Amino acid sequence: MRVAMLAFPDMTQLDFTGPHEVFSRFKELAIDIVWKKPGVIDVGGGLQFLTSTTYDNCPQADILFVPGGAGQFALMDDQETLTFLRRQAEKAQYITSVCTGSLVLAASGLLTGYRATCHWASLNQLAYFDAEPVAERVVIDRNRITGAGVTSGIDFALTLVGQIFGEERAKRTQLFMEYDPEPPFPGGSPKSSDPALVAEARNMMAGFQVKREEAARKAANLLKRP
Repeated sequence: MRVAMLAFPDMTQLDFTGPHEVFSRFKELAIDIVWKKPGVIDVGGGLQFLTSTTYDNCPQADILFVPGGAGQFALMDDQETLTFLRRQAEKAQYITSVCTGSLVLAASGLLTGYRATCHWASLNQLAYFDAEPVAERVVIDRNRITGAGVTSGIDFALTLVGQIFGEERAKRTQLFMEYDPEPPFPGGSPKSSDPALVAEARNMMAGFQVKREEAARKAANLLKRP
């Protein structure tokens, strides 16, 4: 099976590398790292990724995957990217994302009428695209599988390989990775964190979220245009 993993400038690398770590442990999966052009991508924090193929040359994916991050803004109305995702989605068995990658899928029209999740701060924006926002770690709706924010990428990928290769192999991989989360502090989501801390976090992200809201509304209007 082929996995097409979209990579783009200023993405959140853990959205990508968490699932990649899981996928790379299954010899049945061939991974394509895809961007518009070949070469190196600056993904932020001093990290660079090397792409393995381009939109035009990417083999047909069985699993189509989109991460999130600040660079997602630019993709929301990037017709080259949206067209690539739509084309691949026509024959892909699974259409997937982590974090705000689901907003890019939504802007492609690929989550219309589906339940999906996203980073908690942007979850409501899925509704602009007639998707149903669900505040869960991993959401499965038919062949759409979406993960919530950043660290949920590992949960998402283990869930997916469990569906494809069986629970026992997924559990073995989870053990090999020593994936046994034990956060050093309570919290980590709006449901489990102190309300005052959640309010503070929302205030800190307010300016950034205004830009993301604007990008989402613009992309939703473009999608719904006759």
